[in-house]
Amino acid sequence: MAKKTVSKFTNDDIPIKSITNGVIYLEGRDNLKVTGVKIMPRNIFILDPNMQDAIIANLKTVYNVIDYEFWIVVADRPVDINVYLSELELLYNKTTDPARRKIINQDLSKANMFMNNNVVDTEYFLLFKEKNDDTINKRIRNLINNFANAGLTAFQTTNDDLRMILDNFLNGGVTTEFGTVLS
Repeated sequence: MAKKTVSKFTNDDIPIKSITNGVIYLEGRDNLKVTGVKIMPRNIFILDPNMQDAIIANLKTVYNVIDYEFWIVVADRPVDINVYLSELELLYNKTTDPARRKIINQDLSKANMFMNNNVVDTEYFLLFKEKNDDTINKRIRNLINNFANAGLTAFQTTNDDLRMILDNFLNGGVTTEFGTVLS
């Protein structure tokens, strides 16, 4: 009887063959794929109460017409504002007007506060698994249209989105490179 080797890496236990074109391809006989849509956040609490109620009612309709298993995933992605900080510093150095320098300096302080407090963007996803590519494409189109009818914008997940979701859940947010061979 062959002895099974135990890996010390979590992602060795995950049956991921690849992530391509916004789809996770799983290993195994099933040929299952995991994909979905990224739903852009919208603060409905700044809208009037009638609009809030309409969006909530429309969202109920969106979820009630889904006739397959799905997962709602909420994931935090770190915000990188280093480019913005660099641009502010360049602008500060070019500006001679004391009032403008003061405003830019306040923006720099606020941006540094965000960086020091590990500010994240919260992202929302609806994921599902399926074998058939035509069914996947139809579901993606329907989800995007149904969320648009509810007043929300949705896009098909990207490779980066799916990797970030896996990193959040498997590695506590630490980025990994699936499929990379280390020497």
